[in-house]
Amino acid sequence: MAPRGRPRTYHPNRPATHAEYQQRFAHKRAEALAQLRRTLAQKIYHESQRQDWETPWPVFHAYDQEFHFTLDVCATADNAKCPRYFTPELDKLAQDWGDDICWMNPPYGRQMGQWMEKAYLSSLAGATVVCLVPSRPGTAWWQAWVLEKAEVRYRQGRTTFVGARDPAGFDSVAVIYWPFVVGQPRPITAP
Repeated sequence: MAPRGRPRTYHPNRPATHAEYQQRFAHKRAEALAQLRRTLAQKIYHESQRQDWETPWPVFHAYDQEFHFTLDVCATADNAKCPRYFTPELDKLAQDWGDDICWMNPPYGRQMGQWMEKAYLSSLAGATVVCLVPSRPGTAWWQAWVLEKAEVRYRQGRTTFVGARDPAGFDSVAVIYWPFVVGQPRPITAP
């Protein structure tokens, strides 16, 4: 007797039994999870290949209108925000910041504590230093050089630095070191 109707055709990759189907599903799932783990292992949050992000001009101008900066202590010839600036070729941490009004957008790396220490010590020597830094109050440098030593102004929104595709993965703050002894009131400045 010949089969009636159209012949049954099966997809060549179709499992023959339910056990074979389960085995193939488990294998595909394991491959997908391994690929996801590889992707997540490559994505690192709050870390960048660069540390020298340029301050956007609108952010700088907002502070410059109030402070009228005279020195950019962390700059290159391409991204300097003030006519006077220190370049990476100079040992910026060894330079005397004098009694200038300084803008500081330091490299966002392990040297952050050294930069904040220099800013604080320079303020004790007479400089006004405005630092654009990540808001990280749990870090050692924040506890040592910001807490109870500086004025902190929180910024609304996250900063998109020049050359960055997306906003930074952290909130930024302006840490302001005034040239006065800690514990005394802030000097009144003329508008």
